[in-house]
Amino acid sequence: MQIVRCTRKQHAAAILDIFNEAIAHTTALYEYQLRTAGNIRTWFAHKEAGGFPVIGAEQAGVLVGFATYGTFRERAAYKYTVEHSVYVHKDHRGRGIGTALMRELIAAAREQQYHVLIGGIDLSNTSSAALHQRLGFTCTGTIHQVAYKFGRWLDLSFYQLILETPASPIDG
Repeated sequence: MQIVRCTRKQHAAAILDIFNEAIAHTTALYEYQLRTAGNIRTWFAHKEAGGFPVIGAEQAGVLVGFATYGTFRERAAYKYTVEHSVYVHKDHRGRGIGTALMRELIAAAREQQYHVLIGGIDLSNTSSAALHQRLGFTCTGTIHQVAYKFGRWLDLSFYQLILETPASPIDG
């Protein structure tokens, strides 16, 4: 497995496929509509504009997973907090790819001087919860019946990792 920085040109199609499989078949994304190539162009533009990394895992030149983060909330006081996500292709789950991607993402957050990583995880996604706990994240709470998908109510748990960065935070 090779860790890479994803680009729209090289990885957009694979990211779109991974997103759409998750939307259609899992509760990893609380969405109904599959994403389009246009959505992914906009998504990459937002990541680039915000300076947010998109970190990928490739095997034999094929993208098998990716992780990223973005703005947690728009208000300025949240500037040291980001919300992250990690997705692994359905045929490659359970092989340590998510762990490797998350380790790289945590390192990137430290390098960019963020203080808190937040992940929203469906309560039934015990493998993602376990991954986050192994990496030092703690569950800070669950919002019950916050979404409805696949004919049932879904509960969303929030996990956070507090980093030692930044060394000298400032207001404003």
